[in-house]
Amino acid sequence: MSIQFCKKCIYPSTKPELQFNSQGICQGCISYENRKTIDWQLRESQFKEMLKKAKKKNVEYDCVIPVSGGKDSIFQVIKVLECGYNPLCVTSTTDIFTSIGKENIEVLKKLGVDHFQISTDPVLRKKINKFTLKSVGDISWAEHVTIYTIPTRIALNFNIPYVIWGENPNNDSGGPSWDENSSKLTARWHNEFGGLLGLRTSDLIQEFDEPENKFNLYCYPSDEELLKKKIEGIFLGYFFQWDGNSNYEIAKKNGFLNYEKKELEGSLVNYENLDNAQMRVHDYFKYLKYGYDRVTDWCCWHIRRGRLSRNEALELNKEKSGKYPSSYMGYDLKEILADIDCTITEFNQICDDFTNVEIFKCNNENKPVKTEDGSLILNHPYE
Repeated sequence: MSIQFCKKCIYPSTKPELQFNSQGICQGCISYENRKTIDWQLRESQFKEMLKKAKKKNVEYDCVIPVSGGKDSIFQVIKVLECGYNPLCVTSTTDIFTSIGKENIEVLKKLGVDHFQISTDPVLRKKINKFTLKSVGDISWAEHVTIYTIPTRIALNFNIPYVIWGENPNNDSGGPSWDENSSKLTARWHNEFGGLLGLRTSDLIQEFDEPENKFNLYCYPSDEELLKKKIEGIFLGYFFQWDGNSNYEIAKKNGFLNYEKKELEGSLVNYENLDNAQMRVHDYFKYLKYGYDRVTDWCCWHIRRGRLSRNEALELNKEKSGKYPSSYMGYDLKEILADIDCTITEFNQICDDFTNVEIFKCNNENKPVKTEDGSLILNHPYE
C-alpha cells in the first residue's frame, strides 16, 4: 500500500476524507492558509447579527452550547457571553468521568450560565460501548454520538434557535473541500462526519433487546424537524479564528485546570480530553486503522501555526505516536476495560482484528508484529 504524506504537515493519505492538491499539500493546510484571506471582523459582525435574531424570538435562551468542560467549550461560552447572549449549556455525560473533568464543569458554570447535564442509561451504555468496540473499533462511539444528539434534542424540546458548536473538523484537520468552509452543522453533516463509522442507532435497536424509546437520546433530529422549529446548528470556528492552544490560554485565565503532568499519554499537550478516561483507547484505534493518532494531529496543528518545523514534528511523531494504551491519566487499562466487562486478552484480540495489515508489519501468518510494550511497527515510516 502506497502512502502519501502532506508536504507541509505530516498527515498521511490514510486519514479519512483527506484530499491533496497537485503540489502534495493536504486540504487541512490549504484551509488554514485560506484563513488569511478571510475578513474576520465581518464574520464576527455576522455572528452578532445572527444572535440578535435569537433575541427577537423572545425565548428563554438564545442558544444551546454543548459543553464538556474542556478548553474549547469554555472558550465557546466566553465568546457567547461577551456578545451579550444568554446560553443554556448542555453536557452529555462521558463514561468514565474523571475528577478533573468534573472540576472543569464547575469552572464553566462559574462563568455565569445555566447548565444541564444528561446521562444515558449506564447499564445499556456499557453494553453499547463493548458492542461498538468489537463491531466498529470505537469504545467511545456512544459518547461521540450523544455529544451531538443530546444538545440538539434539548434545543428542539425548548425551542432554542441556535446550537453553537466549536470548530468544523473538516476545516481544522482536513476534510472534503466542499465542506471545509461550512458554517452549519446539519443532520446530513452529523450522519457523514459525526463519528458514526457506518453504524446507525437503528443497528443498536436491532442488536439489543430493549424498547426502542431507550435509544431516543442517541438519535439526531432530522433536518425537517429542525427546520420546522427554525433551529440551526452553527460552528463558532466559522466566525472566529480557531486554535486549540489559544483557546486553552483563554480558558486557563478563567480557572480551567490542566493535567498535572507535562503531557497526556498519547498526546503532545496536557490540556485536552481530560474528562473521559477512555480517550486514549479511542485514539489508539484510530492509529490501528489509519496509522496516525492524536500526537500526529497536534504535530500538524503546530506546524501550521509555526510552533514546530516539519522535521521537529517528524521526530516527535516517531518518538511518541502509536504507543500501546496501557494507562491514561492515572487509570490502568485493565481498570478502563473492566467498565465494559472486557479483559486485556479480549481487548488485544479486538486490536488485532482492527489493525490495518497493509500499513503495519506482519508475520507470515499476517498477524501484527509488536514490540515489547505491545506497540506496532509501521511499514511506511513518516517522511
